[in-house]
Amino acid sequence: MQLGIHLPHIGRKAGPDSIRRAAIQAEELGFDDVWVSEHIIVPRDAPYPPSANFWDPVLTLTWAAAFTTRVRLGTSVLVLPLRHPLPLAKELATLQNLSGGRLILGAGVGWLEPEFDALGVPFKQRGRRMDEGLAMMRAVWTQDPVSFDSKWIPAKIQAMRSQPLPVAPIPIWIGGSSDAAIRRALRLDGWHGSRVSPEQAAGVVRRLRAERPGEDFTISIRVNCNAQNVTGMRDALSAYSDAGIQHIMAAPEDRDIDTYLATARAFRRAGQGL
Repeated sequence: MQLGIHLPHIGRKAGPDSIRRAAIQAEELGFDDVWVSEHIIVPRDAPYPPSANFWDPVLTLTWAAAFTTRVRLGTSVLVLPLRHPLPLAKELATLQNLSGGRLILGAGVGWLEPEFDALGVPFKQRGRRMDEGLAMMRAVWTQDPVSFDSKWIPAKIQAMRSQPLPVAPIPIWIGGSSDAAIRRALRLDGWHGSRVSPEQAAGVVRRLRAERPGEDFTISIRVNCNAQNVTGMRDALSAYSDAGIQHIMAAPEDRDIDTYLATARAFRRAGQGL
């Protein structure tokens, strides 16, 4: 089983030194990858997310990449419909090249309707904009010059050029447990679920493997952990492994960086030998 760890770029522990320390520790401990999340703007009294202090995910990964050489860099997840695909494709291709081909794009449709309203993006179109945005980015990454006919996203791309092209293909893992998310994942490179028990995961794995049996399709989940519950994590990791999960990313919820780092170390120990 492969293990990842979420970087401390959210809440009061977020900061350049915290992110640097966490990325370096992750590489030293042998984690496979480091991860970030995304919210751009949130309602003042929203019960979730618990903090509005979300540092930009792409810039955070770029900062982490500068202090590491091996760990992959993942997004869990970018809310793709909130962003225009062209500048995002440029940012991700640049990060892929700066990092030597270590990027994993985890992408989802999003769920926080006021965030869509604030950015002027139609909430009910998010699934269609997601599919079109992914297709547009893949075209920009693989065609030079590129042409693309869009319906949902304002764009006019006819025989145009966008460089750099990525030095290696960027794997795309789809987040979410809805039928639409599962179908979308099956067309791409992986599934990245969250808030899924081992029993629930086993059912999803059966469905995914029925259509994508090869190891080139990654089945991943995100779990939360903190200093209080990490001691029981080994049993949970074993259960997820038995369910067919290939990759688990832990998101420490601890509020200060020192406790976060200790939790990350404990999680890594829990996963040894699985």
